[in-house]
Amino acid sequence: MPVARKHQISLVDTPYYHCVSRCVRRAYLCGIDTHSGQNYEHRRQWVEDRLLLLTSVFCIDVCAYAVMSNHIHVVLHVNKTKALGLSDTDVIKNWQKIHKPTELALQFIQTKSPELNETQRQALNNTISIYRQRLFDISWFMRELNEPIARRANLEDKCTGHFWEGRFKSQALLDEKALTACMVYVDLNPIRAKIEATPETSSHTSIKRRIAAFQKGIQPRELMPFVSENNKESCLPLNLIDYISLVRETAKISNPSHDNLVTTSQQSILTKLNFIESTWFTLSHQFEAIYGLAAGSYHALKRFKEHTNRKRILSVTDNYY
Repeated sequence: MPVARKHQISLVDTPYYHCVSRCVRRAYLCGIDTHSGQNYEHRRQWVEDRLLLLTSVFCIDVCAYAVMSNHIHVVLHVNKTKALGLSDTDVIKNWQKIHKPTELALQFIQTKSPELNETQRQALNNTISIYRQRLFDISWFMRELNEPIARRANLEDKCTGHFWEGRFKSQALLDEKALTACMVYVDLNPIRAKIEATPETSSHTSIKRRIAAFQKGIQPRELMPFVSENNKESCLPLNLIDYISLVRETAKISNPSHDNLVTTSQQSILTKLNFIESTWFTLSHQFEAIYGLAAGSYHALKRFKEHTNRKRILSVTDNYY
């Protein structure tokens, strides 16, 4: 039985969530359908363009993403404080980028001091409140990502009906270790699937975009930045160089039973992040299977269970950490 979204999202526990949307039946998002021979590779760009557009609309940051043949992985950061701090005008303007606001909302941003009666003023305030709530709502973010892609794909396929599974899967990332492992897991999706050979060549992934920007001495503005000396607020609590090195080194591991499973460089980074080296391969390659609705230490999982009113939750020991 599906779990209500209110029992999957708890901003009190964490603003970070791993979301996955999958296509129904044999529907192909991207890649080549081996059954029909049809090439859908161009749809990857549709998804990436839409995803990055939404970062300019919502108060939700994209930490990592990977566009696969029949599913999408995204790691999101909900910035509720930013949404609550937006002016009423900015709230309407943000929403206007993807939808036409109500007539009252349009009148409000077009006229500095619109003459509104009490009923109109109340209606306007209610509308702005609704828009503001949506700007930090993961369900609305995923809806605005998936629905336009579904319509466009169905139009191209000359068919109707569901393109995506009814609900997207979400995992709460309750601590820095869970966040790091999940981001690496997402960034390595094309390599695990043997679609790509290296992070640098993994098209339509966040790691390729980050590495390309890093080589220019910058961080991509569409993605949530890693912590730096110049900016320590609203940043990923990780070091960019360490993260890129960790992804690169982990990508080289193809055999978990290999004697030299952890390289010297990787060992140094894992030690700095307090990970157990012997479990890193399993954690970074099977993250989605290891954890259910939430990922983190035993105590973090216990708090999440209490805050979401869950009777039970998948119990994972600290052994993976």
